[in-house]
Amino acid sequence: MADDTRVEDGRVEGAQADASPQRRGPAAPLPASEAPFDAIGLARHLLRSIRSGALATLDAQDGMPFASLVTIATDVDGTPLMLLSRLSAHTRNLLADPRASLLFSAGGKGDPLAHPRLTVTGRATQTKEPRIRERFVARHPKAKLYADFPDFGFFALEPSAGHLNGGFAKAATLTPAELRLDLSGAEALMAGERGAVEHMNADHADALALYAKIEGGGDGPWRLTGLDPEGMDLLAGDRTARIRYPAPVTDMGGLRKILVEMAAKAREPVPSAG
Repeated sequence: MADDTRVEDGRVEGAQADASPQRRGPAAPLPASEAPFDAIGLARHLLRSIRSGALATLDAQDGMPFASLVTIATDVDGTPLMLLSRLSAHTRNLLADPRASLLFSAGGKGDPLAHPRLTVTGRATQTKEPRIRERFVARHPKAKLYADFPDFGFFALEPSAGHLNGGFAKAATLTPAELRLDLSGAEALMAGERGAVEHMNADHADALALYAKIEGGGDGPWRLTGLDPEGMDLLAGDRTARIRYPAPVTDMGGLRKILVEMAAKAREPVPSAG
């Protein structure tokens, strides 16, 4: 401590005491790559497992923020998908200005702010890609009743950034590359996805129940709604389960092998406690 500074009764006096403390601004979240928890894994889990969220758009008349509730699915790479009516205010807003954000909130018992949530910002554009329809309707079976009405259309939110709040003292920002999967080399898996989904639902409901059990999903009946290089998405009524593979897969042979291994592991008896 400098000679012109002394401590008396727990107080600091002298030159150091005269220095004005710096004004502290609001705490900034860490980049996901620097966060002390698996921010990327948690963000991707929220993207894949939550079927509805708050959509924020800019009012086409006065530019004010406008929030509404929408149903959500994801493309193979994790891009958020929506089925919107042109009669809705949020659709008119997006057609005038595609900037938007989606809030994915896990919810649960107790304090709502204690549960993880993810905000994804970006630009929403309309798409007529057949795969988008298949994945959305599989995730929201009742949407099949109106998905082809002329006033409805599918929109994809191209992410520009993500903001994750994983609960107390767990905040992180994410880049588009951290939110979505890189599908390079996984073309064979994408091409075979629909056939694999139909096959698993028709012939391997028992295995799907085992996968859901691993994640604590409870009893089914569970159906597979989509798969990707990192995992698969299951649905039972209004409940979802996101199942991650032990390792990424890029083709159907690798998928079959890893699904057999996962089912075998799930069937192993639980060791007794003593």
